[in-house]
Amino acid sequence: MIKKSISLTAEGKKELEKELDELIKSRPTIAERIATARAFGDLSENEEYSSARNEQKLAESRILEIQDILKNAKIIRGGKKDKVVLGATVVLNMSGRKVEYTLVGPTEANPLEGKISNESPIGKVIFGHKAGETVEFNGKKVKINEIK
Repeated sequence: MIKKSISLTAEGKKELEKELDELIKSRPTIAERIATARAFGDLSENEEYSSARNEQKLAESRILEIQDILKNAKIIRGGKKDKVVLGATVVLNMSGRKVEYTLVGPTEANPLEGKISNESPIGKVIFGHKAGETVEFNGKKVKINEIK
C-alpha cells in the first residue's frame, strides 16, 4: 500500500503536534475515570464507565490519526508570490465582496478560519492563477486581487 503524502503548513503541523501532546497527556485522566467507574459495580448498566471507555476510544483513534498524518506530512511553503500555490494567502473579489483565503491541504482546511483546501471547488479554480487574473466560479467572475 502506497502512503499518500499529506500537505500541511508549518502552522498546521504545530497545531497537530499540540493536539497530539494534549491527547497523550489526557490518557491518565481517562484511565482514572474508567477505574473509578469500574468500581461502581455492574458494567452493563454503568453509564459513567461506558462514557469513559468511549472517550478513551475516541482519544486513541485521534492519536493514531494524528501520528499517521504527521508521519506522512509534507510541509508546504508559500514560495513565490507570483501565482496561487499551497500556502499562499489570496485576496479575491467575489461579486464585489473582498474575501481572503489561505490555500492549504485538505487536512487543515477550515473555511471559518479562512483556510480552504486546494481540493475544494474554489481552491481548484484559483490554483495556479496569477494576481490580476479573473476566473469563473459557480457562473460568477472571481478576480484574484492579490497573492500574499
